[in-house]
Amino acid sequence: QVQPVESGGGLVQPGGSLSLSCAPSGRLSSISTMGWHRQAPGKEREFVARITPSGRTEYGDAVKGRFTISRDSATDTVFLQMNNLKPEDTAVYYCNIRPIHMSVGYWGQGTQVTVPS
Repeated sequence: QVQPVESGGGLVQPGGSLSLSCAPSGRLSSISTMGWHRQAPGKEREFVARITPSGRTEYGDAVKGRFTISRDSATDTVFLQMNNLKPEDTAVYYCNIRPIHMSVGYWGQGTQVTVPS
């Protein structure tokens, strides 16, 4: 069982930056796609970004050009650099780690990001 552990959430003013990180509780036994989703109050969970084992990245339309996902394969850590944050970015951000042989990945507990209006 893999348990992703997120860190780095908090309160930031509009236009500011924040960095999130996520690492599994133990060493991954297989290569994995790693990514982030978010969920704002009263809304469905939304795709934010993902990075494949080869380093290919994808972003949700709402964050393109502002967020950057990266990974450190040596430590199985995924990072999300968030720039030019907006109030609509306020949400709980969830890390997902999906081994390549699985169709559904493992979810972390989430970390709160708040950008006041």
